[in-house]
Amino acid sequence: MDKYYITTAIAYTSGKPHIGNCYDAVLADCIARFKKLQGYDVHFQTGTDEHGIKIQEKAEAAGVSPKEYVDNISGEVKRIYDVLGIDYDVFMRTTDEDHEKIVQKIFKKMYDSGDIYKGEYNGLYCTPCEAFWTETQLVDGKCPDCGRDVHPEKEECYFFKLSKYQDRLEDLFKNHSDFLKPESRVNEMYNNFIKPGIQDLCVSRTSFSWGIPVDFDPKHVVYVWLDALTNYITKIGYDPDGSSEEFNKLWPCDLHVIGKDIVRFHSIYWPCFLWSLGLELPKKIFGHPWVLTGNDKMSKSKGNVIYADDYVEEFGLDTVRYYLLHEVSQTQDGNITREQFIEKVNIDLANTLGNLVQRTISMGNKYFDGKITNKNVVEDVDKEFINNINALYDKVTNKIDTLFIADAFDEVFKVLRASNKYIDETTPWVLAKDESKLDRLETVLYNLLESIRVCGRLLSVFIPTTSEKIANQLGNDRKELSYLEDNEYSLNKPEALFQRIEVEK
Repeated sequence: MDKYYITTAIAYTSGKPHIGNCYDAVLADCIARFKKLQGYDVHFQTGTDEHGIKIQEKAEAAGVSPKEYVDNISGEVKRIYDVLGIDYDVFMRTTDEDHEKIVQKIFKKMYDSGDIYKGEYNGLYCTPCEAFWTETQLVDGKCPDCGRDVHPEKEECYFFKLSKYQDRLEDLFKNHSDFLKPESRVNEMYNNFIKPGIQDLCVSRTSFSWGIPVDFDPKHVVYVWLDALTNYITKIGYDPDGSSEEFNKLWPCDLHVIGKDIVRFHSIYWPCFLWSLGLELPKKIFGHPWVLTGNDKMSKSKGNVIYADDYVEEFGLDTVRYYLLHEVSQTQDGNITREQFIEKVNIDLANTLGNLVQRTISMGNKYFDGKITNKNVVEDVDKEFINNINALYDKVTNKIDTLFIADAFDEVFKVLRASNKYIDETTPWVLAKDESKLDRLETVLYNLLESIRVCGRLLSVFIPTTSEKIANQLGNDRKELSYLEDNEYSLNKPEALFQRIEVEK
């Protein structure tokens, strides 16, 4: 069985994650579920990033130790991921002892090889982004990533020789465009960061203590990106003194799923760290767009933050997963407002999907006591309909493999909409009035049930709870992802999959 190793960016534990922060995990979970459906041996890793000055300051303000602070937030991240049905294999924390020990070894290996050297940093620092900037990189005097104030910092630190890898980075971005998706991120990274010349990177700090100590120079702590990025290898058993079987099986990673705001760290710093260690690069990095609200970034100061667990409690798990996976494209930011959310849920989930399943099962129960087989009374209208069902798996596979997840979801909904149209075209209620047309009626219902079965099975990667409900109502556990000529249905009582949300309420 082929392996598939997929990760999310690890969530920063400065506060409770909002719905946009959770998109990584929902997206990666969808891809991981699809790979499992295809028969891959999937390893899905996520977790929390727990060191740095920002966390030390937040803990001091809260009157607790940094460890107490991150224990609380990491627990909250895990709880929200569980609420969202994220089926991860490993939830790692950068405060895990095994991770910390290997990071110290990695730092020493890079130092011994000459890739890390001691120097002094004198420049501008953005605390929220934990990033150093030069004067020329600022935008209107502010941090180019978050737009907030920067302040001068001067301290002794260790540097990683990023500049040593300039030529390899240029080759990576010019000749391996499949490494980073979407294409726009490749151009942005190359033109803004690589082409002007890569600067060496500060990888330790002395101005705060909440981090992994550099064991041969303990007044230094390992700086956030060397600590955070290496989680992808430490947690699967990488060790400079001899890695585990699991590491040798899983690395290189098949896909890193990350937000577009941290593409620079993953596509420029991370390859150089891996080259320094003599390791292969991940096969693909996907820097996805953001989830906005009212076309604006979510922030507590703006008072526009939406929390995923609140929406799940109010509207249900699969409505939230549906909206996130269907409404954020590969290249465009998604937008969520209560009005849009309710409208989309009503149209797609309650009407297109829920209504189709309820109508079809109700007719099967009414006309044939729930026992449906294929009577093979075929008309022209059936052929295109069945062809669409048979083409669906390949279409979904193509879209997911090329990371057009929203489009993959929409392929399923195209067949669901075609199923509703097929009901209008074949008019089962008219056929039911003519004794001589009962075999044709049963064939029509059989075709609809096959469509619902295949769509329902594919929906398991997007909205797994609903998929399970559909299978239970169909009373059928066939797993094939194409139209079957010889299936049999023993239908159960139809129950509404989704209630329409009344806006007034």
